[in-house]
Amino acid sequence: MTEREATQSAAVVCRGLQKRYGDVVAVAGLDLEVRSGECFGLLGPNGAGKTTTIEILEGLLEQDAGEVEVLGLRWGADDRALRQRLGIQLQETQLNEKLTAEEVVRLFRSFYRRGPSVSEVLEMVELESKRRSRVGKLSGGQKQRLAVACALVNEPDLLFLDEPTTGLDPQARRQLWSLLDRFRQNGGTVVLTTHYMDEAETLCDRVAIVDLGRVIALGTPRALISSLGAEHVVEFAVGHGASASTGPLAGLPGVTDVLAKEGTIRLRVTEPHVVIPALLLELERQRLDLSQFATHHATLEDVFVAHTGRHLRDE
Repeated sequence: MTEREATQSAAVVCRGLQKRYGDVVAVAGLDLEVRSGECFGLLGPNGAGKTTTIEILEGLLEQDAGEVEVLGLRWGADDRALRQRLGIQLQETQLNEKLTAEEVVRLFRSFYRRGPSVSEVLEMVELESKRRSRVGKLSGGQKQRLAVACALVNEPDLLFLDEPTTGLDPQARRQLWSLLDRFRQNGGTVVLTTHYMDEAETLCDRVAIVDLGRVIALGTPRALISSLGAEHVVEFAVGHGASASTGPLAGLPGVTDVLAKEGTIRLRVTEPHVVIPALLLELERQRLDLSQFATHHATLEDVFVAHTGRHLRDE
């Protein structure tokens, strides 16, 4: 496939995207391509530029520099056509709490030329039984699903979701995941931002990790995690006021990387059953006692830490 053909088959293409707010650079020359039919995730801490980027792609903000194509069209020239083909769920959706769920969906459906019936949309998001309930009486998960329903009333080709499951309980999150999976099965493309690494690993075909307005890592979740060169992370801290010498830790069998920050040491390791006994012996040699100890499989959070030295949830 030529570069031109690849661009034409992409749902979203942006090159050199920039956006400033006074002296603050929110997006600093970001390049991105989302393939048609995939679920693409934008990950990063608060202030990384995720929401600004997605709002530019949605046509809610105008970039200061760079080029943007959405579904082969451009904002400023094809606005009306684009709005008919996009579904958008904002980070915070404010709906009139005195309207019923049915009235909200009917209102949003009236904005578009095509789309399923109100009943079909409510059934799609499993709110058929709540159609006559007022928005103010719905639970947090039900309100979130109603917001997604409003984004689906026009059978969009491309669905934008900004932190779609923030504040939801585990059951409500998984209900929304199932809804997005069905949308994908019908040929839809999804672009989402999220703080939840399990969500990104479950839903996304590819993810871009964003920091300081730039893409610092891009690929499938599996490929990005594999790029760490280790499948597990051992994290520990020693007694108050003490610190472990990291030089010997880096030489332990199975350790591929050592990161020390704010009293906590993280080891990326290939074989935890080999590393842990060796680690305990080394700490005993250094006459240090553990005050904290945990292990976990490597995740996208660890990919971010490897690139930046910070956690995704750091401000």
